[in-house]
Amino acid sequence: MSRRVLLLFALVAVGTVGAFALNARVDQPPPQKPPTPPTNVREYGARGDGATDDWEAIQSAAKVGVLHFPTGTYIITKPVVIDLAKLAKRPLLPPPLPAGKDSADAAVAIRGEVGARIVMAGEGPAFKFVGSHAGTADPKTVKPEVWKERMPIVEGIEIVGDHDKANGIEATGTMQLTITRVLIRKCHHGIHLTTRNRNVLIADCHIYENRGIGIFLDAVNLHQINVTGCHVSYCDLGGIVARAGQVRNLQITGCDIESNHGANSPATANVLIDSTGGSNAEVAITGCTIQHNHVAAGSANIRIKGPSATKAKDTDELRDGHVTITGNVLSDVKVNVHLDHARGVVMTGNTCWTAYEHNLLVEHSTAVTVGPNNFDRNPRYAGEEKPETANDIVFRDCTDCTLTGFAISRVRAAPAGITLERCDRFNVGNLTILDCDAVGLLLKDVTNSRISGCLIRDDRPNTESVSLKTSGGRANMIVDNYLGRPADILKGVGLVERNYDGK
Repeated sequence: MSRRVLLLFALVAVGTVGAFALNARVDQPPPQKPPTPPTNVREYGARGDGATDDWEAIQSAAKVGVLHFPTGTYIITKPVVIDLAKLAKRPLLPPPLPAGKDSADAAVAIRGEVGARIVMAGEGPAFKFVGSHAGTADPKTVKPEVWKERMPIVEGIEIVGDHDKANGIEATGTMQLTITRVLIRKCHHGIHLTTRNRNVLIADCHIYENRGIGIFLDAVNLHQINVTGCHVSYCDLGGIVARAGQVRNLQITGCDIESNHGANSPATANVLIDSTGGSNAEVAITGCTIQHNHVAAGSANIRIKGPSATKAKDTDELRDGHVTITGNVLSDVKVNVHLDHARGVVMTGNTCWTAYEHNLLVEHSTAVTVGPNNFDRNPRYAGEEKPETANDIVFRDCTDCTLTGFAISRVRAAPAGITLERCDRFNVGNLTILDCDAVGLLLKDVTNSRISGCLIRDDRPNTESVSLKTSGGRANMIVDNYLGRPADILKGVGLVERNYDGK
């Protein structure tokens, strides 16, 4: 056989082997991906028909960590418990990141399609998050396993209570809990934070018509919580309440908070920060509409209550407070703002009216600054069909406060427009006090204080009001005020001069 023929046979053989190899590669099945567990709760047996108890199916789905609720009504009779520590140890899909890296697939989420409703027909929360975080918000205190529990999410669902003791969402031991676009109604408490949590975000939620508290910080150790753009209304025991515990850095911004006082409930508030049994401070309440309901006894729009010395070992030094109340619209309660045993509160840029007892009541407090605000009686809200509202301002047993640049007018059914009683080291300047019944500014046993630059007038015909009145007191300066009505200033109160009577 010739050399050329042998070479041709060799080329054909090589081509054939290559073709077989290529076909073998093409015909090989692709490598198998690890199976992905279902996350749609219906794939676990939930029916969402509004009649079947879907608790067992949903609790089974919770073991995966991502609960997706298609449109429907899901009845549950027990709390669905989300154990974040156990979920952090589940097999990860895809495989975990290299050692020392955060796992990107350990997040926990509860999400609903439009019309996804969970009806809690048993006692306790519909969803309970249990985490293991025992540190602070400082990253150095967050253990690696906690980062696998981080940022549990609830979004886009409705929770309806169908039991006297049903709650919406409860969380303890969580890091970066995020709740958004959630409606909770007809429960006892809406969102219930207990024991310890860090870095909580609650945004764009409706917490509406609940028998207990809307958002409840219940004896919780919690730093960094933002409540933004929420509607919290018609909750009988309070709207946003922090009671006992250790709360710092609470921001309430851009919310509508209304009528969170049951007619027969104990005295509460639309926003209540109560440090009795704990220490709560560093709070900003900004840009909210907060109002209603004046028919409830003891109702307040904002109430800040610090601990008082009740035992021999307790200190009389006021420490709790550092609260900013700025840019809010406040109306239609017994007391618009009530401060009791508080320290370091600033109130500025608010508009307040229709306070049936007091626009501002401050008791046993120190270092309170009240700047430019408007305390007015608008005729639109003072028709003859309504009882008289007082709208006055009272400081009682307070020290080291500054009142400057605000306006108050048309106070009725009260001893004075502004009353300072047993107060010390007050700087009161550049106030506008107009058309108030009885007395414009009343000083009772005030000491070491300065009243200056105020305009106090009552230009109503046939009125017998007094511009400024003192009772007791000493070492004060009452100077450079414009007193448009007669004054009643007793001797011995201090330096009194250059007060113009308009004549």
